[in-house]
Amino acid sequence: MKFSLIICTYMRPKPLQTLLQSVTEQNLYPDEILIVDGSTNDETDQLLQQHSFKNLIYFKVEDSERGLTKQRNFGIRNVAETSEIVCFLDDDTILDKTYFENLIKTYKIHPNALGVGGYITNEIVWTKISDDNQPTSKSFQYDGWFRKESLRFRLRKKFGLLDDTKPCIMPTFAHGRAVGFLPPSGKTYPVEVFMGGVSSFKKSVFETINFSTYFDGYGLYEDTDFTLRASKFGALYVNTSAQLEHHHNASGRPNQYSYGKMVVKNGWYVWRVKYPNPTLKARIKWNVTTLFLAFLRLTNIFTQPNKMEAFTEAIGRIVAWFQLWFQKPQIIR
Repeated sequence: MKFSLIICTYMRPKPLQTLLQSVTEQNLYPDEILIVDGSTNDETDQLLQQHSFKNLIYFKVEDSERGLTKQRNFGIRNVAETSEIVCFLDDDTILDKTYFENLIKTYKIHPNALGVGGYITNEIVWTKISDDNQPTSKSFQYDGWFRKESLRFRLRKKFGLLDDTKPCIMPTFAHGRAVGFLPPSGKTYPVEVFMGGVSSFKKSVFETINFSTYFDGYGLYEDTDFTLRASKFGALYVNTSAQLEHHHNASGRPNQYSYGKMVVKNGWYVWRVKYPNPTLKARIKWNVTTLFLAFLRLTNIFTQPNKMEAFTEAIGRIVAWFQLWFQKPQIIR
């Protein structure tokens, strides 16, 4: 299957170079690599001119096309007609050698798949359950594996703000478990959401939907929005054997106050994409959980070294929650 790789980047030439080097070491190499650069300087362009990467095409976008979702849509419009699969990677990821091999193979094993997500290995420590390794009351277990359950999830469970919805499936009140709650079992799991920065889709999907321009700039939860809409047309999967590392790079990210506002407003938006008319119980649980997480983040000023970041993010969350009572985002369908 012919496939294209789109990498949207912004002011990160060095992480991008590291990613591209890991692409050159792949067992299965992309038929084309589209770099869509929204940088306000020429450092990325200069770097790519100094290093040759097979099948690479470089685009520098104008202000009107800058921003994650806009750059992805730009890349989609420039994908080769012969491509069957379109892959996306964040510019601060590093691939295992079999990443594309295992990712693309999923479409052959599951012909009904419209999209397949990859699996990040360096963020969560999982342990396989055995006689010598047993989960505790502070563990989350799934499919024969367990990991540490964070304080926020343990408290949510205690207060009735958590249900048993499977990872990567959105509960009726949102606030579910993400890909990080799927174990590194090597299995492929059916899902309805996965991360956009380690994703792939059949090219035919983009004949029906594109990435929403509501998620301007940094684009928090733009992947949840897109995958929720895509899941209405067909099956989505996460293949935990398509592995890579994500090394979060701070450049290009919003300040913590803006990030906190995005968490709440964009979180509300994707919740309503999946559930346009939630029940009264779901509405109450969404609001209570949102406030609970905001105030829990506020307590981090006593427990974490970056006190100002914790404070400003918590304030951003609370401000956004109040704003939603007076002005709600318009859902783009």
